[in-house]
Amino acid sequence: MKLVSYETKGAAGFGALIADGIVALAPRMPGIASLRGLLAADRVAEAAAIAAAAVPDHRLDAVTLLPPIPDPDKIICVGLNYRDHVSETGRTVTEKPVLFARFAGSQVAHGQPMVKPAVSDEFDYEGELAVVIGRGGRHIEAADALAHVGGYACYNDGSVRDWQRHTSQFLPGKTFAGTGAFGPWLVTADEIADPTRLTLETRLNGQVVQHTTTDLMITDIPTLIAYVSTILPLLPGDVLVTGTPGGVGARRTPPLWMQDGDVVEVEIDGVGCLRNPVTAEAAAR
Repeated sequence: MKLVSYETKGAAGFGALIADGIVALAPRMPGIASLRGLLAADRVAEAAAIAAAAVPDHRLDAVTLLPPIPDPDKIICVGLNYRDHVSETGRTVTEKPVLFARFAGSQVAHGQPMVKPAVSDEFDYEGELAVVIGRGGRHIEAADALAHVGGYACYNDGSVRDWQRHTSQFLPGKTFAGTGAFGPWLVTADEIADPTRLTLETRLNGQVVQHTTTDLMITDIPTLIAYVSTILPLLPGDVLVTGTPGGVGARRTPPLWMQDGDVVEVEIDGVGCLRNPVTAEAAAR
């Protein structure tokens, strides 16, 4: 099942995507106000049954999509998680995963513009697989980790490279407003038989710039869940962004930066295609 968060007529909603229509779930599930709430209540199977018996309430093209989880408690991103990306950066593989945080306010949804900051001309793409937690927990064993996954989505961890290089910490370059993209929807975990066997491709203006399979991750999804849940409890709706492969714009000769008017796509088989135009931020005042 594909689950979406959306806005229509100024009101936020969530629902199940059936063909090109959305079955609104909030009116049919009293007490559940969001996808995060649906996951927390462990009522995804009920939502699927409701959607199967309903007709769509909205056309997909008649709503404004939001990030699948607009209000996660936390977004944990993984850096340097593919060997070809580690190699192109000139770094070495670390024993433990490289983690940093994003904020929900730095994200846009499918179809919305990713914003090139006015203070930088080094706006880079990073196609990634996002893992959304369905069942929370602390000290989750790797062998049990996939049972805690609610679903998967595409992610573009847009990076402002010069600001990322200001210090050894990644956060400044990863949290500019409107620089990350998340969507277009959440594909429930039961639809993805093996998240380590997915093909991920990033395209800039139709040109393939990244191509990988998720089995090439250095730290796989179960191990990431186990590691992060040791640090702090994972909650339903939390997002783990699992790292980008080689081919980023910063490491090309010459560098390939996203510019005003570009279109960037992140496509993962079985999950979907996240597509965003790029727009320049108005000049800083």
